[in-house]
Amino acid sequence: MRLIVLVWCGWLLFGIAAVRAELPSPRLDRLSVLGLNQGSEVELEVAGGDLETLIGLLFDHPGLSATPIEGKDRWYKVRAAADMPPGTYDVRTLGRFGVSSARLLAVSRGLKDVADNGKNRSLAEAQVIEINSAINGTIDGNAEDFYKLIGTPGQRIWIDCQSQRLDTDMDGQMSLLDSQGRTIATSADHYGTDPFIDVTLPVEGEYTIMLHDLSYRGGQPYRLVVSNQPHVELVYPAAVQAGTTAKLTAFGSNLGSGSQPTPWTVNDQRLDGLPFEVAIGTEERDAGAYRFTSHPTHHSVLPTAATATLLGRQITLDPLANTFNAVPVLITDQTVTLEAEPNDKDHPQAITLPVVLAGRFDTVQDADWYEFVAEVDESHYFDVYCERIAGRADPYLVVMDESGNRVSELDDYGHRMNAFDGHLRDPSATAVRLAKGKKYRLLVQDRYRRGGGRYHYVLEARLPKPDFFAAVIHSKNQPCGLNLWKGTTASLDIVVHQWEGYAGPMVVTADGLPPGVHAEPLHITSNNRGTLVVWADEGAADWNGNVRLTMEGDNNGEKFRREVRPYTRVNANQASSRPCRAIAASIRETGPYAVVVEPSTLTIEAGKEVAIQVIVKRLWPEFKDKISLQTLGWPGNFQLGNFDVNGDQTEATVTIKVQPNTREGNYTLCLEGQGQVPFDKDPLAKERKNTLVSLPSRPFTITVVPAPKP
Repeated sequence: MRLIVLVWCGWLLFGIAAVRAELPSPRLDRLSVLGLNQGSEVELEVAGGDLETLIGLLFDHPGLSATPIEGKDRWYKVRAAADMPPGTYDVRTLGRFGVSSARLLAVSRGLKDVADNGKNRSLAEAQVIEINSAINGTIDGNAEDFYKLIGTPGQRIWIDCQSQRLDTDMDGQMSLLDSQGRTIATSADHYGTDPFIDVTLPVEGEYTIMLHDLSYRGGQPYRLVVSNQPHVELVYPAAVQAGTTAKLTAFGSNLGSGSQPTPWTVNDQRLDGLPFEVAIGTEERDAGAYRFTSHPTHHSVLPTAATATLLGRQITLDPLANTFNAVPVLITDQTVTLEAEPNDKDHPQAITLPVVLAGRFDTVQDADWYEFVAEVDESHYFDVYCERIAGRADPYLVVMDESGNRVSELDDYGHRMNAFDGHLRDPSATAVRLAKGKKYRLLVQDRYRRGGGRYHYVLEARLPKPDFFAAVIHSKNQPCGLNLWKGTTASLDIVVHQWEGYAGPMVVTADGLPPGVHAEPLHITSNNRGTLVVWADEGAADWNGNVRLTMEGDNNGEKFRREVRPYTRVNANQASSRPCRAIAASIRETGPYAVVVEPSTLTIEAGKEVAIQVIVKRLWPEFKDKISLQTLGWPGNFQLGNFDVNGDQTEATVTIKVQPNTREGNYTLCLEGQGQVPFDKDPLAKERKNTLVSLPSRPFTITVVPAPKP
């Protein structure tokens, strides 16, 4: 990880106002340039809020580095190493107030970097470019951008406007015009809101790309790739067995020798198919992980945490790999079965559970039917992967008995909690009780009866295999980093998808924390969320780094560990979150106050009460106001009313009530303090306005034991 010392940067509030007054939290809203080629260098400007006294840029790969541009505030030369893997990478700023939220930067290979010349706002002044170029541009308000290229007859090119996938708000609309100004192709919302044109040029001559925002908003950057390199739209089947060499087919364009035309088309352009093999290890399966080279943000029209419940990885056709079409596959322990047409209502495909089946809605109105016999009286679990593997369908699943009666219908699934948005269009992890020896049918269909090559899915059906998927995101409901003020605390939200009946304990631990920084294990019982508190000693040194978390589980004596997947909020004004490779953290100045609960561990019987002591330490002498305290994300079976610790007090004793039906186990809890703190960004300011500062207390863990039987 490279840290480059930068110049002073004044505070620029760009785009989104803070939700409420708090201590400064750096927010990176925009990069003026969204990508570069391997071995090249670009000039890049950052914009955002609370970016005082920048001291560096933080990347999530050592192949990226930056140096300041003398005399140009907030401008840097960013370089990608010649061996930098193609993909997308997080960029964050580092400054007086810590680490900022992230924005994405693309690294490609085999392309020529081109800058928007700023004069191409009409057809007559279209900017001339070459095929295999990547243009870094910015759209103006009430304007269109035009780019001109020379093509040859029969040449197949693709034009990809990357904007939403790189964390911008542009809703691109794109057309390709011939030399007479006639439209030969248009696109919108191909990858999320990003347009993509795949076209075979009919004649030799000039062609012009016209690009604009749907609402003609301005100020949004984009990266426009024009190429005749290989492009992979999807692979089929999109499920592979761990520990095997999988035989797959890539569907796309310009796939080279060995590819053949297929029946599938996208926007009337035929997809070629190229068989290939890929070795799949067991690392992702064992860690409960999803590995990616390009951030999986194109599954919907908003950035999404859809892959939060996908165990798998992205794969590419190396050496045909291209930056933006690494495609996801599910990794499973099962042998993968393929759908066999015609599997309509009168000819259902016979399957045996457990099954992992790769299917596709071949045509409009296609309905896929499957038939099986339940072998045990037990709850069975059904899962349809589509959005999570970049399929375009909105599937639903119906379970029917042999008389045609509906036993259950499964549809959308996923958690939405605070900044985390993991809601998706896939039916997922729903239990259906079936009877031994009885025959059942499954119907899988797109909600809107669409079909075609991009409408692929994976169906999984089996007896329960309890497990969980865990995610972590910053607790503020806006883009930010994890910033610790010395002597105080910060919190992270843990979101858990308990899978197929998992009901055991869950314990989150943090790895790699520097000296003076602490995070006690977080115990979660009977809940799908928790609050992990991290705190820094008053004497802790300044620090920048990554926080990585793991979660341990125990399913009836079977212990296992899973990665806690990091996510970040993208936009404060939308329910939007996306994966990242780590939670970036920073330690900076001394904070205003700290709240400690004693004892930090205690045991209580279900149905009883327990007293705790809340101790307040004011670290800023000028802060003399009260601190109001409330519970922070507690499960409903623990009750504690709101209370204050007045300015002349340093502690308070309060009582927690534990409900009689509370499940036995360990529960890690914390409080949230709020106080009006005098603060000004200028440390020499004579007057400081009161600022509402919210900080979590240090955590404490309650062990609940059952009450004695009468």
